[in-house]
Amino acid sequence: MPEPGIKDAFKRAGYMHPVYTPAGHIVTDDYPSDHPHQHGIMFAWTKTEFEGRHPDFWNMGSGGGAVEFDGIGSSWSGPVHAGFTARLRYVDLSAPKPVNALNELWSVHAYALRSGQKPYTMFDVTSTQQTAGKSPLLLPDYRYGGIAVRGHRNWREKENVTFLTSEGKDRIAGDDTRARWCAIFGKVDRVVAGIAAFGHPENFRAPQPLRIHPDDPYFNFSPSKLGDWRIDPGKPYVSRYRFVAFDGPADRGELDRLWNDYANPPKVTVS
Repeated sequence: MPEPGIKDAFKRAGYMHPVYTPAGHIVTDDYPSDHPHQHGIMFAWTKTEFEGRHPDFWNMGSGGGAVEFDGIGSSWSGPVHAGFTARLRYVDLSAPKPVNALNELWSVHAYALRSGQKPYTMFDVTSTQQTAGKSPLLLPDYRYGGIAVRGHRNWREKENVTFLTSEGKDRIAGDDTRARWCAIFGKVDRVVAGIAAFGHPENFRAPQPLRIHPDDPYFNFSPSKLGDWRIDPGKPYVSRYRFVAFDGPADRGELDRLWNDYANPPKVTVS
């Protein structure tokens, strides 16, 4: 929950927090005091153009854009996986009257995994974004915007946190590089825990470039780093990500294995 006195403009829908490791440690943050517009696992566009205006759906404090809840579509639970779908609206508040720019559907699948030598928490998020009307959403070249992870508040102390990308790069070297996955981990409750985000190989501009913040514990996949693009009417933008929360430091070999399972699932043919 936001701290008392926080501006209403910072309140938004469309994010996931808290995320727990198998041992019960929280690895995300919500309404951090330095960036109250960042929340757990969130999806938002920063630099945009819509009908000649420039709503910002990331920096909520600016008052130029909002991400609003529009309802639960479905939910399910079973021995293998559980999940839900949720509808969201990206509202342009910079217009004379608020106007809906995008409709988004989140489809979330959480998996029941057997305990083992390296247990982990795993869930998938598929985002489908469509223009709400006849106007496109233009997304100019920019350094961040898209799906993001805001890590535990303990990780604001640089000595408490480590970043690792699929290409073996750290916090500084990994920024502005393309990667299949990125992990953030460090001390939580006096032990080490972390979370990794996997980008699906069929995503737009995959492997997508990373924005890794040099000072704050957050990163995101930023397709806009590769130049201008747009979401046009009648052409849904679909993006897929998997999240793995774990206890202990990140294991590059294990995360590579899990990413390969995600990117190349086994196929069964019944004859």
